[in-house]
Amino acid sequence: MDSTVISALISAGVTLVVCLMTNHAQSQKTEALITYKIDELQKKVEKHNTLIERTYKLEESSAIHDAELRRVNHRIENLEKEGDDRR
Repeated sequence: MDSTVISALISAGVTLVVCLMTNHAQSQKTEALITYKIDELQKKVEKHNTLIERTYKLEESSAIHDAELRRVNHRIENLEKEGDDRR
């Protein structure tokens, strides 16, 4: 074989090995970045979910307070009517 062909084959082999190593390193970095971003997204989703749960509890509490307020106002109206009837 001609020395030029051997040289070209060696260069091609080295280039192929370097490309494979670079590709592997890049895929590991990409996988690490994706994993990091997914973890951060999971943290944000968990914060959002706890906020939603707290909002539901606040809405339930507000509904209970509204019902109690209506009941108290009704009792006050009844007491005022009884007071007016006695006069």
